[in-house]
Amino acid sequence: MEQTDLWAPTVTAAVRPVTQQQRAARAERNGGKPTLEFAERVPYDAYVRASVLHGLQQPLSDDPGEMSFLMVSQIMELYFGLTCHELRHAQRELRANRIWEALPPLRRAALHLEGLNAAWRGLRWMTPADFNRFRNQLGEGSGFQSAMYRHLEFLLGLRDPALIRPFRRQTEVYAELTATLAAPSLWDDVVALLARRGFDLPAELLDRDVAVEHEPQPAVEAAWVRIYADGGPDNHLRQLGEALTEVAEQFGDWRWNHIKAVQRTMGAKVGSGGSAGLAWLQRSMARVVFPELWSARTAM
Repeated sequence: MEQTDLWAPTVTAAVRPVTQQQRAARAERNGGKPTLEFAERVPYDAYVRASVLHGLQQPLSDDPGEMSFLMVSQIMELYFGLTCHELRHAQRELRANRIWEALPPLRRAALHLEGLNAAWRGLRWMTPADFNRFRNQLGEGSGFQSAMYRHLEFLLGLRDPALIRPFRRQTEVYAELTATLAAPSLWDDVVALLARRGFDLPAELLDRDVAVEHEPQPAVEAAWVRIYADGGPDNHLRQLGEALTEVAEQFGDWRWNHIKAVQRTMGAKVGSGGSAGLAWLQRSMARVVFPELWSARTAM
């Protein structure tokens, strides 16, 4: 999914590439001190858009704790998008049979998910009383409605077409989610790669409707058992399995941390978005990412 960059003209005008020699010359002219005068917008702000980011927090109440809730939610949205970016990169490499090249984006994705998990710590101070002071202001707003989180789930193989229905009136968002749902997940690409590498996988698995959630297959599990039997350093498929396992584990940790955060702040109350809240999250947790990578370990 490519996002339109509305700020690109500003960035292009203010951020100018420089060479190592130019940086050295600037440092010499400055006597080792930082540059303090710019003809245009500060280059850091033009590139990072910090002034834009810091203008996006608009609390709905006067409660000072709401800022933590709002900003942590926005940080998580950024991590969702960053992780999706890495997973799509890995998919392109796997489709081109470049396993070794797929490992770095997968490892980065796992680290981004680790950062995502750390974001929960910013809300550990919140008790039910703290949350209740501003919760009503949120109306029906719920993290369940995060489009970018849906992209992340779909990329990881957790697929439920009904979950894009809330976005039908946001035509661009809906079209992007529909496209992600209609395309193979990362796990679908991994399974297809295993078939191309000579593992005997059923045709109905390879030709299935990818919009439907993958069901665990004994043949895929058996393939991973064979792959892990070779512990040699040149076994790139085994390294792929470990990189995928780390992604799945970090994502599972995020879901578990979500459950704990809900328990801490609202117990078993119904969710703001109309769900059963805690019970709904617990049921969702039962859906396993990359299931045969985990079940194969029993036979190893």
